[in-house]
Amino acid sequence: MLKIDIKPVTPPDVPAIVALAREIWQATYPGIITQEQIDFMLEQRYGNERLYDDLKDADKWLDQAFVGGRRSGFAFCELSKGEYKLDKLYVHPDLQRQGVGGALIAHAAARAGKLGYPAVILTVNKHNEKAIQSYHKHGFTVRESIETDIGRGFIMDDYLMEKRV
Repeated sequence: MLKIDIKPVTPPDVPAIVALAREIWQATYPGIITQEQIDFMLEQRYGNERLYDDLKDADKWLDQAFVGGRRSGFAFCELSKGEYKLDKLYVHPDLQRQGVGGALIAHAAARAGKLGYPAVILTVNKHNEKAIQSYHKHGFTVRESIETDIGRGFIMDDYLMEKRV
């Protein structure tokens, strides 16, 4: 079993998180969404300024996982429409299925419980079968199917999943 350390993301970590997001997205999303949508979503969600702003928001929590001192993944949570949402969860492909994602999920769920939220929700692309299987393994169930227009003609075709804490 890997020793996984979870620490908050701080401003000096932002460039490394941006780089890790790009690496993970390029390994995960081709074949699920177009390269044009990948580039748009990375720009929209992982620009340095966006992450610096997220760090200042009291209703958002940005955590990163380290394995052997190597930044291996991250999870961003936020309060959204009265619910505790796991908005982003990514693990480097070399370390997937080794407990890093599960540790980040457990960390997020524990925080949700401490804050009095009965569940953690997330959205996942309906065609990201590996992620869906992983979320089921960690206690998430599909609550509903949703489509979200994110601009520039792109639609996110997702499942909204929920895990009771």
